[in-house]
Amino acid sequence: MVTIYVDADACPVKEEVLRVAYRHDLEVYIVSNGWWRQDLGPKIHRIMVEASPDSADNWIVEHIGEGDIAVTADILLADRCLKMKATAINPNGKPFTEANIGVAVAMRSLSAHLRETGEIAGHNPSFSKQDRSRFLEILENTVQKCRT
Repeated sequence: MVTIYVDADACPVKEEVLRVAYRHDLEVYIVSNGWWRQDLGPKIHRIMVEASPDSADNWIVEHIGEGDIAVTADILLADRCLKMKATAINPNGKPFTEANIGVAVAMRSLSAHLRETGEIAGHNPSFSKQDRSRFLEILENTVQKCRT
């Protein structure tokens, strides 16, 4: 059975995850260090972790398994999930894969260095309706693929 793990603190697609999970009767773990809505359903679990770096990431990696799905914008967490034979999807709808994770990790490191040296200012592109739509499509297709 496919289980979805959501790195939830800054995740803009929690509602979309729930919509797909309800449609397929899937278990979901929403992992964060903050409060999120209450009535979610019997297969939706809120996991509260301490507010320290990587607490949510570590909890997800300790529980995720082969065939499960992680929803995260955190490239390092995505890499760890892929190593556990799970699928990782960015909230913008772009999947992390074995083919692209190495470049993503390297670009993350380069961007961090450039921000530290003042060469670039740190900002992410805004989240769009197209990102939300792409995420829903990719998540639905991934769930169907993992269930076969």
